[in-house]
Amino acid sequence: MKRLFYLAIGAVVGVAAVRKVTRAASKLTPSGLAGGAISGLGGSIRGFIDDVRLGMAEREIELTDALSAEPPAPYSSPAGSGTPTARRNGRSAP
Repeated sequence: MKRLFYLAIGAVVGVAAVRKVTRAASKLTPSGLAGGAISGLGGSIRGFIDDVRLGMAEREIELTDALSAEPPAPYSSPAGSGTPTARRNGRSAP
């Protein structure tokens, strides 16, 4: 009876091992690679391109808003401060 039990266990383990090896071998064939790994890589690249396009569109909107806004008022120096060159040299403006 023990021998029959161990024979059944060996057969089950053998079948499981053969099925696992067959699956691994089919994944390494050209059609298996094209079906799994390549399509996964293509999906990743497609997702990256979509993210880049979304970022470009957001940045374009930001730049358009910044360029279409009112320009800032021109800088005017405080009265009596002289020219920047005169202040740097320690002399007063003429």
